[in-house]
Amino acid sequence: MSTTLEEWYQNAYTRRVDLVGDYAGAELFLVEGDSILLHEFSDPHLDFNDNGFQLLHAAYNVEFFLKRLIARNCKFHVAFFDDHEELCVPATATASNRQKYLLARAAIIRHLKLNVTDEFPTFTFPSASCTEFQEYLQDTGMYFVMCHDGAHSSDASKSHLRYFMHFLVARGYNIALLNGIEFHDSKIMTLVLEDRRHGADFPRPPRIYANGADTTNSADTTSVNKNGINALLKLGDEQLSEREVLSLLCLAQLSKENAIPAEAAFLFIFHTAILAHAPLAGRCFISENCSPETVDLVNRITNCASALLKVPEVVQYLDNQTAKRDLVDFIDVRLLTALSHHKDWLFAKLVGSGPVVKRFQMLASVLKKLLAANELPPAAFTAPNGEAVANGISTHIEPSQSARLISILPFAHPVFDGILSPIHLSIDTASTVELSTATSQIFSELSHWHNSKKPLVQQGHQVQKLTFWANKRNQRFMAEMTAYAASLTNAAGKVLEPETIIVKSGSKPSSSSQKENRQPAKKEAKSGAKPGATNKKGGKAAALEAAATTKAKKVNQEEAKFFSAWDSYCREFQKVDTPVEKYIKADKYLNGLSKQGTAVVGSELELFKMICLFDIWVESRSKVEKNSATKSSDTSSLPAIGYIAIIWDIATRLSRDHSSTAKTVAVAINDMLSSLGLPTLTFTEQTSARQLPFKVPFASKTSKSKQPNTHTSISQDPRVFQVQHCGPYFDRSFDAAPDARVPFQPDGWQRRVLDAIDEDKSLLVLAPTSAGKTFISFYAMKQVLEADDDGVLVYVAPTKALVNQIAAEVQARFSKNIKHAGRSVWGIHTRDYRINNPTGCQVLVTVPHILQIMLLAPSNAERKSSWSNRIRRIIFDEVHCIGQAEDGLIWEQLLLLAPCPIIALSATVGNPEDLGAWLRSTQKAIGKEFVTIQHHTRYSDLRKYVYNPPQQFGFSPMKQRKTIAVPGLDNSPAFGFFNPVASLVDRSRGIPEDLAMEARDCYALYKSLSAHQNDNFKLNSNLDPAKALPEVIRKPDILKWEKSLKDVLRQWMKDPKSPFESVLNDLSKTAAQMTVRESNSPLSAAMRRVDTGSISSTTLPLLLDLHEKDALPAILFNYDRYYCEKIAKTVMSELQNAEDSWKSESTIWQKKLAAYQEWKDMQEKAASKAKKAPSAKQKGKKQKNDEDGGGDNEDQNDNFDDQSTPMASFDPTAPVDGFHFADWRHLLPSEFDEYRKELSWRGVPAWLVEALTRGIGVHHAGMNRKYRQVVEMLFRKGFLKVVVATGTLALGINMPCKTVVFSGDSVFLTALNFRQAAGRAGRRGFDVLGNVVFQGISFNKVCRLLSSRLPDLNGHFPITTSLVLRLCTLLHETKNCDFATKAVNGLLSQPRLYLGGTEAKMTVLHHLRFSIEYLRRQSLLAANGAPLNFAGLVSHLYYTENSGFAFHALLKGGYFHEICADVDKRPKDVLHELMVTMAHLFGREPCRQADEEFIEEVVKRSSSIVFLPPMPKAAEVMLREHNAETLSIYRTYVATFVDQHIKDPDRQLPLSRLAIGPDEEANTVSVPGCSTPVRLRSPFVALSGHGDEFKSIHDLCHTVRSGVFLEENVIPHVTLYPQESDAPLNAYLLDFFKHGDVKQLQVANRIQPGNVWFMLNDFSMVLATIVTSLTNFIKAGGDDDLDMSDVRGSGDVAEELAGESKANGKATADDDDEDKSDNATDISLPSWTADGGAGLPHVLKAFEMLKDEFNEKFKAMWA
Repeated sequence: MSTTLEEWYQNAYTRRVDLVGDYAGAELFLVEGDSILLHEFSDPHLDFNDNGFQLLHAAYNVEFFLKRLIARNCKFHVAFFDDHEELCVPATATASNRQKYLLARAAIIRHLKLNVTDEFPTFTFPSASCTEFQEYLQDTGMYFVMCHDGAHSSDASKSHLRYFMHFLVARGYNIALLNGIEFHDSKIMTLVLEDRRHGADFPRPPRIYANGADTTNSADTTSVNKNGINALLKLGDEQLSEREVLSLLCLAQLSKENAIPAEAAFLFIFHTAILAHAPLAGRCFISENCSPETVDLVNRITNCASALLKVPEVVQYLDNQTAKRDLVDFIDVRLLTALSHHKDWLFAKLVGSGPVVKRFQMLASVLKKLLAANELPPAAFTAPNGEAVANGISTHIEPSQSARLISILPFAHPVFDGILSPIHLSIDTASTVELSTATSQIFSELSHWHNSKKPLVQQGHQVQKLTFWANKRNQRFMAEMTAYAASLTNAAGKVLEPETIIVKSGSKPSSSSQKENRQPAKKEAKSGAKPGATNKKGGKAAALEAAATTKAKKVNQEEAKFFSAWDSYCREFQKVDTPVEKYIKADKYLNGLSKQGTAVVGSELELFKMICLFDIWVESRSKVEKNSATKSSDTSSLPAIGYIAIIWDIATRLSRDHSSTAKTVAVAINDMLSSLGLPTLTFTEQTSARQLPFKVPFASKTSKSKQPNTHTSISQDPRVFQVQHCGPYFDRSFDAAPDARVPFQPDGWQRRVLDAIDEDKSLLVLAPTSAGKTFISFYAMKQVLEADDDGVLVYVAPTKALVNQIAAEVQARFSKNIKHAGRSVWGIHTRDYRINNPTGCQVLVTVPHILQIMLLAPSNAERKSSWSNRIRRIIFDEVHCIGQAEDGLIWEQLLLLAPCPIIALSATVGNPEDLGAWLRSTQKAIGKEFVTIQHHTRYSDLRKYVYNPPQQFGFSPMKQRKTIAVPGLDNSPAFGFFNPVASLVDRSRGIPEDLAMEARDCYALYKSLSAHQNDNFKLNSNLDPAKALPEVIRKPDILKWEKSLKDVLRQWMKDPKSPFESVLNDLSKTAAQMTVRESNSPLSAAMRRVDTGSISSTTLPLLLDLHEKDALPAILFNYDRYYCEKIAKTVMSELQNAEDSWKSESTIWQKKLAAYQEWKDMQEKAASKAKKAPSAKQKGKKQKNDEDGGGDNEDQNDNFDDQSTPMASFDPTAPVDGFHFADWRHLLPSEFDEYRKELSWRGVPAWLVEALTRGIGVHHAGMNRKYRQVVEMLFRKGFLKVVVATGTLALGINMPCKTVVFSGDSVFLTALNFRQAAGRAGRRGFDVLGNVVFQGISFNKVCRLLSSRLPDLNGHFPITTSLVLRLCTLLHETKNCDFATKAVNGLLSQPRLYLGGTEAKMTVLHHLRFSIEYLRRQSLLAANGAPLNFAGLVSHLYYTENSGFAFHALLKGGYFHEICADVDKRPKDVLHELMVTMAHLFGREPCRQADEEFIEEVVKRSSSIVFLPPMPKAAEVMLREHNAETLSIYRTYVATFVDQHIKDPDRQLPLSRLAIGPDEEANTVSVPGCSTPVRLRSPFVALSGHGDEFKSIHDLCHTVRSGVFLEENVIPHVTLYPQESDAPLNAYLLDFFKHGDVKQLQVANRIQPGNVWFMLNDFSMVLATIVTSLTNFIKAGGDDDLDMSDVRGSGDVAEELAGESKANGKATADDDDEDKSDNATDISLPSWTADGGAGLPHVLKAFEMLKDEFNEKFKAMWA
């Protein structure tokens, strides 16, 4: 192999991802065909050895693999390359069997092309470098390629496959590794290679041939070409299948050459005839050695068939003349061998007249004609009395004994019995697991579900007594939350004002908004009153009238004050020289007015601003006309045209305003609009009018003409002007109407949401970011708060950052006087921290894991007043997280467990109908009505650009811009506009439903369609904006027009003859032509060359370009935590260096520094002089001051004068203006100093704090929580202008910005993440348009992101074994209370249990019953459902699922007792063995299979061993026994399910559905030597000689027959390497435990820098859980306060306690821990252990020591 190619692959960058959820989604990708074949041909079950050639089994394997991709909604093509032909041959194949693989390859390729649906086509190409393949890639727009990396193959195969991978990577395609792929539920976990540093091209390896020569055509096919095909064509009437045609051609060819004896031909013909009539299940033969003659026959047939399939005439005949496409069942060597071993039976069979004989005779007849012979050559063997032999042979075969099924242990439970009643099992009541008092102890949690010391039964809502430091932490959290809340704003950009909630005594609000808004009817006149009579006003009426008069007078006085102030300011404004400055000052004054002030003088100020803009327009136009030789009527390209759009925006807003506008203002506005050539508007005018305090230059005097002024007019159709320039300003209301329930005018869809909440329905609300979903949650919260003091609303957020924000927003919005101690309006509960009592608050904000713990906690459910029974509603924000690989399962379980109505919110769901239907079924189970409400339109549009970096860059100090901002980044060479239509490069995708277009995009599309229409493709004239749009355009009008235009475009896309390509080229020019900004000037010393391929190099130029366009603040998204920090560091460093350089050269700075030093010296002298002054004089001065009442004011004033000088506020160490992005107008230096102290106290790195001073923040999940909060607050305040973030800011965080930048590509930059992150752009209340910029991302990737539809959400199979155990505990501890019963019934009574799942309910129930059987046999459940022994420990480890059960198996089996017995004598050895074992169980990270090739070289350079050594033998043996027992349980599950529910034979291939064997049982034939037909295993796999015995759980799951749902991922077991797994395990945990070197984990173990902390913290949490659980078990009944929901990794603990160690002088990460080991031996221990319990304290002590040592190294990492 090429050394350079080997080095490239060794260093290639890979990530392990969920191929569907995290990466591909619904994207089209390519699967390299020979990679599939190599993967499947390497299956140890497959028999391609000397004694077998089970071609049909190989085809089944390939289809099964592809079917698993399709079942997970993958979209793919398969491609084979002629020069890869030999790559499918495994390294273990012998030379004599090589041709079998090549024949199988040819047959499978043909089969896939002909028998598999066109939706998943198969293609063949000469090579990857051929023109056809390059064009194919271009046309299809493949997202990535799935390929084998050649691991465990020959060196030649490795070279070819890795050359192919490099070839694709160099052309911008990522590679997903096919080997090592794992299917988990609906997920596909594999490694994705994304290497941007691919280097130069490598030389292409030579094509592989056997023995160095091309020997594929081993047979002479010349005569076959001429005679064989012609003979077959002449037959005419015979209906032959592909298998039969190829068999006959082979036999004819070989017989003519005398290459095989006649008896061999006879045998093969009979084999071919019998294949059509032998049932598939009857073809399972035990392994028998082939005779040399049979081996020779198979080899010759294989070689000849391979050669024939390359003959064009043969292929053409097969295509046109054959009746059945069954080539994948061409040969069955085991059947052939059986026939050769039972010649007597075979000869006797020929005497009969069954269907096999008839087929044999027909095939023999055809062969005669092909050979042009008179008769078939005589058989070499005969039977003297064939008839007698036939009569004497019995075709009955004694069945072999199948594996014994285990007996099912008894289980009875009042709740589960009803659910499991459809399952009929044979229960062996005599079979028991010994659960006597001597051997087990019922596990009774006397405390909270995850609390080992607090009593389980808590009367009322007890207030927890906090320790000193815990109380201090709570106070600090509350203070932080209050500050955080103050930074939040509403949709209008205003600070939130808290509303005091008062509990309502009446009924719920009406759901009808009409009733809410109905005006009260006028009171009728009193009975008996005369018509028209007036009553004299009484005292009360007179008083009211007087009060009204006084109020009106006061209002008039207030108005006069506002008018007076405005008149004064207006005079000052008019003294300003330029209209731009006038506008800026007027806009600032307007924004600073109160609501009342805006109502009084707002319209006049708006008019004043319009006049400023008008003046700029007139000046701009006159300049152009003056400088232009000819006057142009086209003004659309003038820079100031954007100001006319602002004028139109102001005018239309005032026109829509329901409050009245001064008549003089209304007239002036319409005069201006007329002058500009725009339509006049209707205003609600005031009756009175006052003289304006400024001149109106365009006011009409005598003439009433409304004709446009030729010198001021925009000179274009007003509708065209509006769609080109005013799109961001259009009125965006959709059926808006007043509604008393909310303080704004909700659109129609929002009112439907309110109605559904009022009617106590469950909802799924799908609407884009900024569309207006925020109010939904807070309206629901308000309802719960107003109803009573007991009801609870739970808000579930996917990230801790979002938890903090929502809680802060609740704090900012609501206040309530709650009298009960320990109760509050809101609370937070995450693993990291709590604020307020989680079960004592009314609005709990939490994360999915914690809510699941709380819902399954017995103490929260046992009484009617318990917390779980008080939940009124659960809100699931960002519900699309159900599709995540990691936590999606928890989301799905929570949605099934929810005991109340839910609200599910999301902006990005690809299959809303499926999700809605599934949620409807879950809510129906608990009796709740469900509605889905969708809204498709964002409030503000997003405009996309591609960044065009400069060739060279030199920093110049930034200047504060004094311009009037116009939306967008147009008219800049740095940004190329990207029209959304330009992304539609792949016609097959169509147009995604959410491809949004601005008004100007629609106009560009209309113009292009119009320009390229022809006679065959006409454009309807009604689509002309002059006809399609009204005079004053609104956003809904544009949406209708957009839909009509898209309909035309969609039709053109479908027709290859249409002008679609011309339209696409038109609209793609701007973005596609963007490359690099060239510079003709030489590179000076102050300039640097820009590496356009480096994100770090181009980011500062990008930020300066955004600053120039007034497009900050911006969020830069990069999906790698390490690169987020690197980008921020690079920008900060470059700013610092530029500042240092400027300081060293600037005379201004030197003078200022000298002046500062002089001022400091003067201050010091003055202070020194004051100290030396005589005390008597001071006393006299004091007396004098006392006498005249001056006190110390004079001294204070003097001091104030000193402090008020510019030097007093000058900080020479602070960033200099122009060298930072921070806006110090929004933050006092003293405020920032407080933040600085707090962050420093918490141990935040100094460079991050320094970056904040330059206006730059970093935000990702690995950052300190307080730092993240500070970044969020400072960004919202407007102080920070740049934040570099991962996806943490994409999920609902209230941090909108002007611009979103996607900084660099990533496998995680998917259609879903793009839409989430892009939604941050466009601040509602601030920006009318959001900018989206692509930096360092290819044009093709941008097209894909915009044109891809959102991926479908696919859930998980939610019935995990740990969940079953936790449900049993919930039922047992609550005595089957209503809540627990409803939870179990709700979870298990669904007709469709999981999203995306098609398995029937019966499958689920069987799976449930055998999960219970597993728990019974593991001594975790009693026969009555009571949890036993270590059930609590396993439940606490629920988040590790299978690893937790493996740990329990070792604990239960005594392994840990045995090795920990010597912990005091050999602590180092014991801890090492413990660590090796734990690394095998938890945090399992597979390496690439190919890494084994490089391991020696890596280990030489590192202190890491990289590959995990074998598990200790004793542990391995115990886990093997556990896995074997688990296998027997689930094998019994399969057997019972098959017996009860599956009747049809398994005879169809999984993807093509090609049926194998006879359709009718009457036509079947039994062959001697066949073993008992398989019941459990797939009969396709049984072809290679496998019965219903299974070697492993993987074997069972991978080869089980069709119709049985068996998900390997949810069966409690851990695979052992290398016995049960191909991929070695990464030793990162063991390596870190040994050396504590994080750098080595990144370099040698190849753990991503951004992931190291999280992976180590996860393991630290596992250790903490085990230690706490063992303590809980030993000290059952204790009263110490230790809540399992608070158990965390030491990294999380340190973050929370950061700073406290400095305050109290102690290490704090373990402050709450006690020295448990010292007291453990004094505890009364359970008697179930073999050693009387004496070993368990040693186990606890060993794990405590392991935990402490691991955490010590972990702390050193982040100290």
